[in-house]
Formats: sequence, structure tokens, C-alpha cells
Amino acid sequence: MLQAALVGCAHIHTPNFIKRLQARNDIQIKSVWDHDSERADRRADELGAGVVSEPDAVWSDPEVEAVIICAETVRHPDLVLAGAAAKKHMFVEKPLGVDAAGAYEMADAIETAGVLFQTGYFMRGNPANRFVREQIAQGAFGTITRVRAAVGHSGSLGGMFDTEWRWMADPKQSGLGGFGDLGTHGLDLLLWMMGDEDSVKSVTATIGRATSRYGDTDEYGEGQLRFAGGAVGTLAAGWVDLANPFQLLVSGTRAHAHVIDGTLYYKSEDVEGADGAEPWTELPDALPHAFELFLDAVTGKPDVPLVTPREAALRSAVMEAMYQGAERGMWQSPATDPSGLSDG
Repeated sequence: MLQAALVGCAHIHTPNFIKRLQARNDIQIKSVWDHDSERADRRADELGAGVVSEPDAVWSDPEVEAVIICAETVRHPDLVLAGAAAKKHMFVEKPLGVDAAGAYEMADAIETAGVLFQTGYFMRGNPANRFVREQIAQGAFGTITRVRAAVGHSGSLGGMFDTEWRWMADPKQSGLGGFGDLGTHGLDLLLWMMGDEDSVKSVTATIGRATSRYGDTDEYGEGQLRFAGGAVGTLAAGWVDLANPFQLLVSGTRAHAHVIDGTLYYKSEDVEGADGAEPWTELPDALPHAFELFLDAVTGKPDVPLVTPREAALRSAVMEAMYQGAERGMWQSPATDPSGLSDG
């Protein structure tokens, strides 16, 4: 049985990850660390694990092969760099970094270490999203002119971050607010589907607050992207949506796809029956949750599709540029990858 450690328990997805770990018989959490000792004790009890007072105890433990990092985002650089130096496989909650420089530094360290990496972009596993990406890769859309993603919930309206998750609505700890927190999922879809990781030339955004429940923290926003191939993209996200029926749109000269309430509508000049009027159901299978994919990979399953460290870093860079665009009222070019490498 593979031995792993939970390093940081701050993220709102931690309870879900614990349930998934409890349901498996091929991985065991040996130790838990968090700067908040009460939080560490509580999660360790749930996992039947021990508590360590410093993360160094995890890095120096030869029995621990993998770590799950669910700490506050501002703590990621120290933890990820140390984990890479110790050659631990790692799942790091999204976003990887609060800025491009830190994210690319972490990506370099992870790649140099040669360890498995994954982050929480679970929307890639959705059958409709997988189908659309496959069709784009096959050229079925012709020239793509517009892409759009929207991700929203009512967390700010319902006080989702009023308790132990308060840090997520504090940009000093999270690096961003509602637009960036949920928008990073939609951004991942757009970049993943468009394929060319160098294709985002410039971005901007408008962000705002609806309730001011969390002070100056933004609660919603709308971003724009310019792609090198001529396509324009829009990204909507926030914590003040009572509903989010529209999730995705891709429009090209040969095909059109949109997802409403989880249902895909596909119109193609070249595919029989794809009239766009009825739901398109000829879809690939769903993939397991992104966290399950990581657990599968570290326990020996081959050919598991994971997010690469450099993909994760690019998303931090693009989101950083969107926030800069919102602040400055102008288009911004995302910071480039210092290594000169990218993932396509």
C-alpha cells in the first residue's frame, strides 16, 4: 500500500478528498501537517494518520512517496519546492501559484524532480468537454472564431466562506477572489481545448463586487482573451450566480457546440445528424475526478491523463494578466515562461 501525506488542510475541497481517500484500499495517509494544529488533528483523526509538527518531517520520511497539498495558495511555493527537492509525487490544489513567476518556478522544480504531478482541473473529465476537445483537435470546427466558458455558484450569497474557508476570500492568502477562484476552471478548459499553449496573446477583464461580504475581495468578473489564430475568448466566473446553466461555447466556420445544463448541442457541416437542435449523445466516457486520476497514477496505473506542471503555471500567468488588465483598464500579455518551454 502506497504511503502518502496530507500537507495542509485549508482548501475547501479537503473533506471531499478525505472521503475519496477513505474509499480506497491502495493508498494510506501516514501523516498530516497544517500550520493550524487543531485543523491538522481533526483531519488526521478522520484519516487514521499521525500528525507532524513541521512539513520537514514529511519531506525527510522515506516511506512517504506522495503528498497532497491543500494549504493556502500563498504557502504553495515553499511546500511545492520542498516537496520537489524531496522527490515526492504531488497533488497541488488549484491554482498552482498566485502569480506567474512563482508558478513557473514551481513547474521547473517539479519537472526537474521528475515526479508525478496533478492539480484540481476536474472539468476535463466531463464527456461533453472531452468530445469538443477531440473535435477541435481533428479540425472539425474549421476556423474557430469564438470560445466561451462560464463557471459560477452562489457561495458569496450563501456565506460559503464565513467559517474555516474564510482565507479563500482573502486575496492576501488566496491570491485572487471569486473571478479567479472559479474562473481558473473555465480558463483551463479554454486553453486545453484550443491546444496551443502559446496561443494566448493578450487578455483583460472586468471584475467587481455584488455584496462586499468579504470586503474588497472580488465576487464576479468577465474576462476576454485574444488568441494568436484570430479567435476571441470570453470567460465568466463568480460567487454570486444563482444559476449557471450555460457552461461552454465553441463557434467555428464548420461546426458549433454549446453546453447548457450539462447537455451538449452540436451542429456540424460534416457530421450526419449533428443538427444542433437535439442533444448530442455520442460522447466518450467520463474520466474519474482529477484527484482520483492522481491516486490512480501514483499507485501504478499506466497512461493516466494528468495536468502538466507547465500547463498549471500557464493558467496562473494568464489569470494574473487578467487581474492586471482589470486593474489597469487595458489589455495585458501574460508573463512568458522563463524556460522557453510550453505544453501543447
